[in-house]
Amino acid sequence: MSSLLAPLFQAITGAIAGFGYTGVAVAMALESACIPLPSEVILPFGGYLVSTGRLGFWGTVLAGTVGGTIGSIAAYFIGLWGGRPFLRKYGRYVFFSEKEFAVAEKWFNRYGEATVFFTRLMPIIRTFISLPAGIAAMPFGRFVVYTFLGSLPWSILLVYVGRQLGANWEALGPLFHRFDVVIAAGLVLLVFLYWRRHRSRR
Repeated sequence: MSSLLAPLFQAITGAIAGFGYTGVAVAMALESACIPLPSEVILPFGGYLVSTGRLGFWGTVLAGTVGGTIGSIAAYFIGLWGGRPFLRKYGRYVFFSEKEFAVAEKWFNRYGEATVFFTRLMPIIRTFISLPAGIAAMPFGRFVVYTFLGSLPWSILLVYVGRQLGANWEALGPLFHRFDVVIAAGLVLLVFLYWRRHRSRR
């Protein structure tokens, strides 16, 4: 673990160890609200606590999914009410990256509302996709459903692997970053196949 990131990781794990499910939910809410907290640390550590018996598997998964959904809703309304002018003026105070937002916006404009579901497993885009969804005024009910269903497998995967790794859960973060490109490529293919199938039906 990098010495520069160690204090952040210690703060995250300390909050989760102290507050349990609430700590997992709050940390994931912040991550999904465009605050740069790595879910590759939050959820695997929750999985580690599952392996020790301090937390339950499905309770941790649900806390991560609900927290991620709540944070995404906050980002959605920032996009809906503030739009681009608000983000450009105040975004720097909440670690907003216009470059990363542009990537997420491009995906949303190209693939539509289904992007909110598919991109929850993708690096960078999963954090910022709620902003263009809000700016485009995507129907709120569909946004919440797509976000919850898209966040669920990510939570299951990371909590499960964290549980299996046990005390070695820290090894998961670098591993997932190493395979980010592979994960992204696979999901691009899935989105393309979905779009092609939908178009052929029309």
